[in-house]
Amino acid sequence: MREGRGQERDVLLSATIAPLERLRNYCEYAYRFQAEIKSKCGCVLGCPLFTLGSEVSTQEDRLRKKIQEILDYKRRYLESAIREAHGAGLIHAPDAAAKARMLFVYYEGLLTQARIQNDLGVLREAIRGTFELLGAKDPVPAPA
Repeated sequence: MREGRGQERDVLLSATIAPLERLRNYCEYAYRFQAEIKSKCGCVLGCPLFTLGSEVSTQEDRLRKKIQEILDYKRRYLESAIREAHGAGLIHAPDAAAKARMLFVYYEGLLTQARIQNDLGVLREAIRGTFELLGAKDPVPAPA
């Protein structure tokens, strides 16, 4: 199942897709994934890497480094889309790496808040917040 998730994410965030659409896909994927988990477990679990990392990072350095490596990999999807959107004049983000770190923290904060509140509705703000943080016009309205 894990491999399938990674492949799905790779397709949704492929460089062949317009950069702002990739960011929308990122948000929608996170929502669908959390909704699926909630339907199976009865609650929103948030990001498993952040949950695990916050628990063991001060005690297990090897595990902390591996979690950071995986998170950095995920963050690079955002960085790539931001860099392309800036290059196309869709947003102003001359430091794509810094903007990606900011956006990644925003996503992780939403996932953590959704977990604490056990409320998927928190994640519905991700697309609007993403476009606002980037100063982008939302080219495609969010599904109802």
